[in-house]
Amino acid sequence: MTEALPDPRDELVNHLGALRAFAISLARNSATADDLVQDTLVKAWTNIDKFNPGSNMRAWLFTILRNTYYSLRRKRRREVEDTDGALSGALAQKPDHDGRLHMRDFNTAFAQLNDEQREALVLVGASGFSYEEAAEMCGVKTGTIKSRVNRARARLAELMELGDDSRMELTDSVTAGIVAQQSAA
Repeated sequence: MTEALPDPRDELVNHLGALRAFAISLARNSATADDLVQDTLVKAWTNIDKFNPGSNMRAWLFTILRNTYYSLRRKRRREVEDTDGALSGALAQKPDHDGRLHMRDFNTAFAQLNDEQREALVLVGASGFSYEEAAEMCGVKTGTIKSRVNRARARLAELMELGDDSRMELTDSVTAGIVAQQSAA
């Protein structure tokens, strides 16, 4: 009768201390070392069929750990650390359809304003004229333009269901100028 060889998986736990010490010496960080040991054990467990029974289990595990460590270092060299999310935030882009949907909603609401309110918003908000300049162009007093702009903005917010804490994402600077609150100066 032939004696069956012991399962090499049973031997893995015997090398945990040495693996952790080796990982700490490489990574110089206990959390990273623990991750390396865990990755090594997972790789060894899933590839146990590649281990040659009777050969040096510790050397095989150390080789896996060392290769895992250097793969991690190569990967980290290519990555950019962005702990506060500033870099990834700068790369983010809202989907184009959001702007089109907001613009459609805005156009629908804008069309519901009366002529004087639309005119005042376009002159002051979109064209960038001062209240005084817009009043002169329309032949009305400055207070009248201020009132029309204020009522138009309030009506737009109502029609678009924008609350005080809501804000509309606009990709069009002209539309943003129309909707934005301007100081009464």
